[in-house]
Amino acid sequence: MTLEAFNSLPPAEADERLSACLPVRRWVTEVRDGRPYAGWRALEATAEAAAGHLSEEELAAALAGHPRIGERASSPRHQADLSAREQSGVDPADEEVAAELAAGNAAYEDRFGRVFLIRAAGRSAPEILTELRRRLGNDDETERRETVAQLRDIALHRLRQVVS
Repeated sequence: MTLEAFNSLPPAEADERLSACLPVRRWVTEVRDGRPYAGWRALEATAEAAAGHLSEEELAAALAGHPRIGERASSPRHQADLSAREQSGVDPADEEVAAELAAGNAAYEDRFGRVFLIRAAGRSAPEILTELRRRLGNDDETERRETVAQLRDIALHRLRQVVS
């Protein structure tokens, strides 16, 4: 969809498209209410700023729709489709890496109490596994900041797919 078309969507339809990018009500509202955007950079700046300060409740809501790396999303169709495309570099046929990702996901959830999140688009399973192992060494606050940064990157990546 073009930026011009996005600018003219009815609010409910804009909300649905934005929710597929980042299912956080405040973020969706801030980005929608920033319309009309004169260009992509203005849209991106609003989206990035709104995603930069997530509360604990918003973080939990955003993570609820994200599948574990190597698994497929069961979230709403638009979000699941975007997630599946993003994880296309994670080949479930590589059983060793798949097993290591599953073990890493479990260790991460035990350590931090939430799903491991990374912008998987353009990354291979071994690259993601390396990053997962590195982030397991983070303290809670550092990892929270990294998770929010990853959510912001994912939201912007998805927004580029929704509004081109």
